[in-house]
Amino acid sequence: MAPQGDIPIAANVLGTIGTVFWCIQLIPQIWYNWKQKKTDGLPGLMMFLWAVSAVPFGVYAIVQKFNIPIQIQPQIFCLLALTSWAQILIYNNAWRVWTATLLAAGIGALFGGLQLLLVLTLRGPYSRGVEWPMTIVGVISAILLAGGLIPPYFELAKRSGRVVGINFVFLSIDWLGAFFSLMAL
Repeated sequence: MAPQGDIPIAANVLGTIGTVFWCIQLIPQIWYNWKQKKTDGLPGLMMFLWAVSAVPFGVYAIVQKFNIPIQIQPQIFCLLALTSWAQILIYNNAWRVWTATLLAAGIGALFGGLQLLLVLTLRGPYSRGVEWPMTIVGVISAILLAGGLIPPYFELAKRSGRVVGINFVFLSIDWLGAFFSLMAL
């Protein structure tokens, strides 16, 4: 697939709406965690895998020149997922605030550098028509994102199917972000 050159206005509008939802989706969860001062039932592995998935997703969107909202969404998503992950380290694992914050910031910087390296490395071959590396990057992103959805099922099993610690406003906003972003493609 050749990079997108002319992006329709509808795609930009829908992509922007989806990005706004996805950019704010984790804010209700982060707020809920902070208010409750606990993250029981919210798997740290889920948030960490989501943060990791943002790296290849960002590479995929940037190299293929998707509309700008979809290009920046993975970075914001990664930031919020790492914030929630740090909260889990603090509230569930009794980490000190500064330790968890510095670790999350360091990992975020590492992810940013890795994403830059991958974009610079893969942009050339993709522009020359070599598509398989981008396909692999997209598949890796999808696997990591979907893999992040598996740990909550173990939390549900531990609690006999009862949902604990996952904010339903977050889930609703996540669904809306997915819907509008898919419509933009």
